[in-house]
Amino acid sequence: QVQLVESGGGLVQAGGSLRLSCVASRTIFSFNTMGWYRQAPGRLRELVATFTSDGTTNYADSVKGRFTISRDSAKNTLYLQMNSLKPEDTAVYYCNVFWLRLNYWGQGTQVTVSS
Repeated sequence: QVQLVESGGGLVQAGGSLRLSCVASRTIFSFNTMGWYRQAPGRLRELVATFTSDGTTNYADSVKGRFTISRDSAKNTLYLQMNSLKPEDTAVYYCNVFWLRLNYWGQGTQVTVSS
C-alpha cells in the first residue's frame, strides 16, 4: 500500500503564497501518476493539477498561471506551489496517487485564503 501525508496548509491573505507537500511512504517511480485535488464545503471534489509518469503536467483552468505542480523523487515528495491565492482557493487539498490500478489518498490539508 501507499500512504500519503499532506502538509503546508494554513491561513494566508489573498495574493499570498503557500507550498503544499505530499510525502509518500514508497519511492516514486515513473509509472506513478500523482495529483492534487481540492474540495470546498458543499462542493464536489475537483482536480487541481496532475503530474503523469511521462512528465506531463496538467492544470485546472482556474489555477493556470498561479499554481505549479512538481515532484522530488529522491524525497518521495509531490509539491504544489500556490501563488496569487484567492479566497476561491479555500478548500481542503488532497494528494492522490494512481498506482498499479489503485487510487491512494492522503488525509488532506486545509487551505484558507482571507480577503
